[in-house]
Amino acid sequence: MANITLGGNPIETTGNLPSVGSKAPNFNLTATDLSTKSNTDYVGSRLVLNIFPSIDTGTCAQSVRTFNEKASALDNTKVLCISKDLPFALARFCGAEGLENVESLSDFKTGDFGSDYGLTFKTGPLETLLSRCIVVLDTDGTVLHTEQVAEIKDEPNYESALASLA
Repeated sequence: MANITLGGNPIETTGNLPSVGSKAPNFNLTATDLSTKSNTDYVGSRLVLNIFPSIDTGTCAQSVRTFNEKASALDNTKVLCISKDLPFALARFCGAEGLENVESLSDFKTGDFGSDYGLTFKTGPLETLLSRCIVVLDTDGTVLHTEQVAEIKDEPNYESALASLA
C-alpha cells in the first residue's frame, strides 16, 4: 500500500500502482452518457489516466483543466480523467469549463478500478475515494509511467507524465 498524506496527516491506499513495464489491469468505467467504457475501447491509443478524488476540489479541477490544455498537442493520445464522482457532476464541470480534449469516466458503480489499480483510499476522511495518481499507458496497455502524488493537495507532475510519451 502507498503511504500518502492529506494536510500532512498519513493516509493509506489499498495497494500500489501497477509497475512500469507491466500490463495495466483491465477496467470498466462509466462515461458521462452512462455508457460503459473499457480499456478495449482505447486499443491503439496511448492513454494518460488522470485519477483524482473529486472534481469538486480545486486541485482536482485544475488537473483536468491542465491536461485538457496539454492534450490537444499529444499525438495518438487520449486523456481519461477518472474519479468516483457521479457522471453528471463530471459532465457538468467539463461543460461549464468548455473542456473538450479530455474524457471523464467514473468508478462510482463498483470501485473495481480503484481496487485493481491499488489506489483507493483505505483510511482517512476520503476513505473509499480514489487517490491522486497519474498512470500513462502505451498503445498496447503497457504502463510507461506512474505517479502516486504524495500529498493529496498537490498537483501531479504533468511534465514528467507527458515526457514518458516522448
